[in-house]
Amino acid sequence: MKTMQLFSSSVMIIALLFCVMRADAQQATYKMTTDIPASITTSDVVETSLGTLRFFDGFPDAATVQKVYDNLDFQRGVQVFLTCIPPASANASRTGIRTFGPDNQTVLIAETLFDSRGIILTGNTETIYNITWFNTKDGPLVIEMPAGVLGVIDDFWFRFVTDIGPLGPDKGNGGKFLLLPPDYKGDIPDGYFVLHSRTYGHWCFFRVFIESGDMKSAVEYARQNYRAYPLALAENPPEMSFLNISGKFINTVHSNNFLFFEEVNQVIQEEPLEAVDPEVRGLLASIGIQKGKPFEPDERMKRILTDAAAVGNATARAINFGTRDEEAYYYPNSAWKAVFEGNDYRFSPGGVLNMDARTLYYYMGSGSSPSWVEKMIGQLSQYIFTEHDATGQYLDGGKNYSLHLPPNIPAKKFWSLLVYDPQTRSMLQTDQQFPSVSSLKKGIVVNPDSSVDVYFGPEPPAGKEANWVQTVPGKGWFLMLRLYGPLEPWFDKTWKPGEIELTK
Repeated sequence: MKTMQLFSSSVMIIALLFCVMRADAQQATYKMTTDIPASITTSDVVETSLGTLRFFDGFPDAATVQKVYDNLDFQRGVQVFLTCIPPASANASRTGIRTFGPDNQTVLIAETLFDSRGIILTGNTETIYNITWFNTKDGPLVIEMPAGVLGVIDDFWFRFVTDIGPLGPDKGNGGKFLLLPPDYKGDIPDGYFVLHSRTYGHWCFFRVFIESGDMKSAVEYARQNYRAYPLALAENPPEMSFLNISGKFINTVHSNNFLFFEEVNQVIQEEPLEAVDPEVRGLLASIGIQKGKPFEPDERMKRILTDAAAVGNATARAINFGTRDEEAYYYPNSAWKAVFEGNDYRFSPGGVLNMDARTLYYYMGSGSSPSWVEKMIGQLSQYIFTEHDATGQYLDGGKNYSLHLPPNIPAKKFWSLLVYDPQTRSMLQTDQQFPSVSSLKKGIVVNPDSSVDVYFGPEPPAGKEANWVQTVPGKGWFLMLRLYGPLEPWFDKTWKPGEIELTK
């Protein structure tokens, strides 16, 4: 016992002497000594959100070094998740398309409209979708687009390449587009709308609109007039494959766990180094994703990235469903939010990237185009969405709600309301094939003043079945309002939808 007391006393004396020596060293004055501002020094013990960090005269001890590197790798993993949602999402779309057929030749067409079997980010139930994947790895690709369609081609990072339709180079008249690989050095023939891109992979989506309810003619029009083939095979192009995906399962949504990073790595390995800027390349390399090198995180790094994916996913969900940005709301004192904050498809108002606005959009949507934010009275479309009721509570699938759309809904063509699952950001799967109500729906009840009341809940209110969308007890849901051919009262905000009200 006495020996232990002597040992403890010795340790205390040594520690005290060390502190005195440190104090003497710090107080010693030399010829070149000046006053050092405390703000530029580091204490021996620093309390932080990471815990206690320890230093010897600014040198971090081994435990501190390990702790801060773990945190640094975690932070960079979270930032990779938020930054790389676009390519991960595009890759997931390509994977879904490839389950039906090869690149370039395969077109997924919703002949009898999309329904809730497909896991597709915020798809709609009112227009005939055509989705395809272009790959220019083997050379330039010719794309023959019919007149009167509305679409877009984006690169592998969902960066805009071209519009197809009224705001595209074809001016809505259709024509032949020539999509060039990023490294193409050959001749460019005349007679094409020439498209340049930073990637080989491209997502393409175009709509064929239904005239007078005739879906069959609209589908046949797309089948007969759309083609894509390598320029080298222009004299004898391969057959196209149009596959009806109405009522079929397809998953085009990226992972929200460690697999996310593997999906991103696949894009980085396939695409040119210059597809992204050096800073993004550096961010990716900091967690082990670098072109030409295997992505093989060790046990420690995989554990950190798994955690980063979980926090990145939670962050994206907070930005989407609990945003702190007042600019995201379309109307003051309302739960309705804009899909493109600030009406900017590049998310860069004043030349400054709004990273949260980018995350909000790409976590729930695909593609980008200036035409999606263009003000064209009576043309194109506009969207807003909400996941909260009038009291600020999340929408609960076990409760009953109503929504009032005031008179003179400002849509020249049609409007729709569609219910989505917050987990998949795709259509809510219930007993209803189409979880929507629209002005195109047969039997919809319109009030004498042209206003419309829509109902949501597990069971329809008596006599309101045509205006009801089913929800699921124990699940949340969110709602998107679309206006096709929006009119001036939409843009000047003199028309405003009601808030979603809880009913008995």
